Amino acid sequence: MKPGFERGIVREVVFTVAEDMCPVFEGQVIHRCCSTWTIAHQFEVAARKVLVEFLEAHEEGVGSYVSVDHLAPCGVGKSIRIRAQLTDVSHDSHARVVCELSAFDGERLLAKGKQIQVVMDKNHLKQYIERS
Repeated sequence: MKPGFERGIVREVVFTVAEDMCPVFEGQVIHRCCSTWTIAHQFEVAARKVLVEFLEAHEEGVGSYVSVDHLAPCGVGKSIRIRAQLTDVSHDSHARVVCELSAFDGERLLAKGKQIQVVMDKNHLKQYIERS
């Protein structure tokens, strides 16, 4: 990891809820609002932004955990801001990077959660994937 990767780093992602972000089951749109899986995807994107600029050339981050508590709906056409904050970095066999995440419509909290990435050597990751 490059210098400066410390607790407290914050990155944000902003997106507008589109029709294809609504929950769909068996081909039917259930609600015209942002789906939980869209929030989970955007949580992953925001957490990645916390990590990516600090990776060395030989390193890669791999998502290993994501949780979402979806607290309120947000309709099509509205803007959602995702905030990711680095809260912990631990070093077992690989570095584990923990981010706390929040989703907002203005100041209204829509969702909160956590995401964990494991930082691995790219060659090790490639071998690991090829074994599967």
